[in-house]
Amino acid sequence: MSRQEITGFTLLELMVIIAILAILVTLALPSFQSTLRSNRVATASNELLASLSLARSEGIRSTRGGGVCTSANGTACGGNWNDGWIVWTDANGNGVLDEGETVTRYSAGKPQLQLGGSAAATTIAFDGRGRIKGSSQPAINIAPKGAADPVRCINIGATGQVRMAKVACP
Repeated sequence: MSRQEITGFTLLELMVIIAILAILVTLALPSFQSTLRSNRVATASNELLASLSLARSEGIRSTRGGGVCTSANGTACGGNWNDGWIVWTDANGNGVLDEGETVTRYSAGKPQLQLGGSAAATTIAFDGRGRIKGSSQPAINIAPKGAADPVRCINIGATGQVRMAKVACP
């Protein structure tokens, strides 16, 4: 009768491995959370920047104007930046989304982020030359909910140029 060698983990060895893994995950989780927050802010910033650039280029292409406004449902303006936003082509050049004007893009709200700011307008319209309509120069803050960092500020200048900075809006 020959002896077969049995290989594998004992219950004690398995418990030690699980304890070590639990300690490593506990140490790594806070750093991973900050990476997730940073990626969410960067993604939302880039998406809003692309929407503003699209509205400006639509305004130039159509020679009437284009715009971006806050929208919760993707068909009408209203609400705040946390609800989402739409890009439209301004067929009559009045700077307002009217019945029959084309909605080019809809971006859904970002529940983990806080968008807005003291100087944030709910509608940003561009004229046929790509300049901002109105005398104000809007700025939009993008930050994670419940955390101070990271923060991005999107500024739209009078000429329609959109800039993004890694600081809070003034």
